[in-house]
Amino acid sequence: MKYSLKSILLFSLFIGMLGCSSSPNIEPGVSLELAQFRKANISDITYELYFDIPEEQSDSINASATILFELKDSNHDIQLDFRESKELLNSISINGETVDITFEKEHIILSAEYLTKGQNSVDIDFTAGESSLNRNPEYLYTLFVPDRARTAFPLFDQPDLKAVYDLTLEIPLNWEAISNAPLNYQHESDSTKTLNFAPSDLISSYLFSFVAGDFEKVTQTIDGTEMTMLHRESDQEKANRNIDDIFRLHKASLDWLEEYTGIDYPFQKFDFALIPTFQYGGMEHVGAIQYRASSLFLDEDPSDSQLLSRASLIAHETAHMWFGDLVTMEWFNDVWTKEVFANFMAAKIMNPNFPEIDHNLNFVLRHHPSAYSVDRTEGANPIRQYLGNLNQAGQMYGAIIYNKAPIMMRQLELLVGEDIFREGMRKYLSTYSFENATWPDLIEILDELSDQDLKSWSEVWVNTPGRPHFSYEFKEDELPGRDPLLYDMLIQTDPAGMERVWPQQVGIWTVSPQDSSFKFFDILSNEQSKFATLNELRAETKVFNANGRGYGLFPADLETLEYWEHMKNVRKGSQLINLYENMLEQNEVMPREYLYKLLELVQTEENQLLIGQILGHIQTIYWDLLNETERNNIAPNIEEILWEQMIAQDEPSKKKTFFNAYRNIAISKSEVQKIYDIWRGEMEIEGLNLSETDYISMAGDLAIRMPEKSEDIISTQLENIENSDRKRRFEFIRPALYSDQQVRDEFFESLKEEENRQTESWVLSALGYLHHPLRVDDSEKYILPSLELLQEIQVTGDIFFPKRWLDVTLGNYSSDTAVQTVRTFLDERPDYNEQLRMKILQAADGMFRANRIKN
Repeated sequence: MKYSLKSILLFSLFIGMLGCSSSPNIEPGVSLELAQFRKANISDITYELYFDIPEEQSDSINASATILFELKDSNHDIQLDFRESKELLNSISINGETVDITFEKEHIILSAEYLTKGQNSVDIDFTAGESSLNRNPEYLYTLFVPDRARTAFPLFDQPDLKAVYDLTLEIPLNWEAISNAPLNYQHESDSTKTLNFAPSDLISSYLFSFVAGDFEKVTQTIDGTEMTMLHRESDQEKANRNIDDIFRLHKASLDWLEEYTGIDYPFQKFDFALIPTFQYGGMEHVGAIQYRASSLFLDEDPSDSQLLSRASLIAHETAHMWFGDLVTMEWFNDVWTKEVFANFMAAKIMNPNFPEIDHNLNFVLRHHPSAYSVDRTEGANPIRQYLGNLNQAGQMYGAIIYNKAPIMMRQLELLVGEDIFREGMRKYLSTYSFENATWPDLIEILDELSDQDLKSWSEVWVNTPGRPHFSYEFKEDELPGRDPLLYDMLIQTDPAGMERVWPQQVGIWTVSPQDSSFKFFDILSNEQSKFATLNELRAETKVFNANGRGYGLFPADLETLEYWEHMKNVRKGSQLINLYENMLEQNEVMPREYLYKLLELVQTEENQLLIGQILGHIQTIYWDLLNETERNNIAPNIEEILWEQMIAQDEPSKKKTFFNAYRNIAISKSEVQKIYDIWRGEMEIEGLNLSETDYISMAGDLAIRMPEKSEDIISTQLENIENSDRKRRFEFIRPALYSDQQVRDEFFESLKEEENRQTESWVLSALGYLHHPLRVDDSEKYILPSLELLQEIQVTGDIFFPKRWLDVTLGNYSSDTAVQTVRTFLDERPDYNEQLRMKILQAADGMFRANRIKN
């Protein structure tokens, strides 16, 4: 109830602000008050931007900006956002008059004295801020989501002030560049070239972007659609193996979205850049999508899961061109809307591209485990949250918006029907094209098309955290003159005691005890507490959520696995998740017993997606839920099973899947030696194709497992790396691999300096090695200082998702002292940032549960 009361108070404050017309307070970030004031007064914005980018990474970037805008009321000072030092500002003129620079709390103050009602022009000469330019020795790329454009240049940095961007870049002669709009013209000199891009479409500030550097440029035209890709992959065979599929998947996504939405691709061009150091999977910059290179350039013999992940990522980012870019959320509290649309549409887009894949199974495995990993915790957050300032917007992201929200959207489509849902999506996009919208705007559209009470439905699913718990009871009703009525009653309860009901469709699969016949029930639940009464459900064996559509903690027991071969794949996947969740809740599913069952299943299952899920559960139990003695005792058995399965596989992708699980599990001296021999090239496994990335990963594993050889392994691997970007990454993480504790301590201390956290993916990889399960006794001391750094990391934004920092820090611990460290940290800080408190509790959930299970 406390959360609900707080939400009500904050919502009241939000409503009160809507009518605010006085000058907003000056405070760091972009407050909701400031954003609403500017939206009411500023329109028709154009940014004319110039950046002179030198080849030398250490040299400053000289820049200039002309900002044109219409002003409704010139009686107030206007705040321009710039989250850098005042010393970077050289000069400012307003409407042709040079003025003194007034700078306060991350804002340039444009005095009302120089502003006029109607058209205004502001000229600024400055040195670009670099914290969001991601400068590397041979390239850079901008990443301005959610509010970081203001770290590079002055602007009105909020999503509902869409603008036109007119960009000019001066770059080294051998560099390539892309931005949101097509290239307008190019001039070359002896050592540099000047690129002017056409004025962009109307876009939000976080979607403005450019990439520049020493990239290879590839252009393909498919059925009249021209697309250009930039990449830095030095392995030409690897690049050639992937390029055509990458272009094909983009084109297929564009075609599907045009047909589904009824709207042709709405922007001037469609390009993308593959960046080695990119922070996460991808970012939907209009006409210039950015990807992490390794997410699209797959190694030889990729698994089904890897192929699906790539296709899903491409479909997700392409869907954003409509959902997020064409129609953008009004404020970042609704950032989840663009992510849920993109993920939900991506699941649909992939279906025709992979006809052989069980897409219901894929949806369940991709969404439910991640969503449950947050909703089961003490720090669970709702899909839609309050946001008072954009400098906190990064905390809105996480598994709930990426994974729970698509499950919710699937239930919404089931509730209103596919045709009405699609009609609503089309009306939503056409109504708000090149504008901004909120979640209530969509619900209002669907409410008009459907006879369902969607506002009440949305209140529980979207505005509150957590998941329902399901149970069932056997009932016997005495009837006069008749045999008793026997049935099972399935009950939905709210674990928070708030009597909420999550309306949803759930499937139940039963096995009759009399004749072992199988039946399936598909049920719509919209009742309070009493979920369903099913006279036919009386059976000893049941699989709940058997179609993967439901959401919650469902009953499960290991005996159901006796009927594994009779289950459809989606039932298998759903039951694996049910068993895993009940194991974590300590509901009669014991880790060791479940592990033995999994080891049986992994030797007979053929579906790659299910194999991946089974192996994931095996590894989690092995490392997190067994004590050291138990792990050492069972290791030889698991190692033998995984090695034999790897050898037995005919499909190279399956062989590699088992090999990767094997090298993650292996701790016995003889088995580690096998990995070492393979890494050294002294042992070859027929059909096992390994890439440079695989050898780098093996070197990391071996450096930890063979501490006496760590320095030799590290130096040898460094010499063997041919790709310059992968070599720089390995040089960065190298100290985290050393057996010398002092070297690792010094490396951890270096991460306290902001400049050493600039490449997020490298930092998180290094932390993963520092906190490896085999090193927890030596590394537990890093937990407290890592927690103490969290607020600074959130402010600097160098780790975009703070929970990722927490996950790699806390994920492998379960000791009483580690638990106490986290609990004490939070107890001693009652006024700690509430969003960060939730992230800590989410990340520590595995630690808390493993500690309880082991004790």
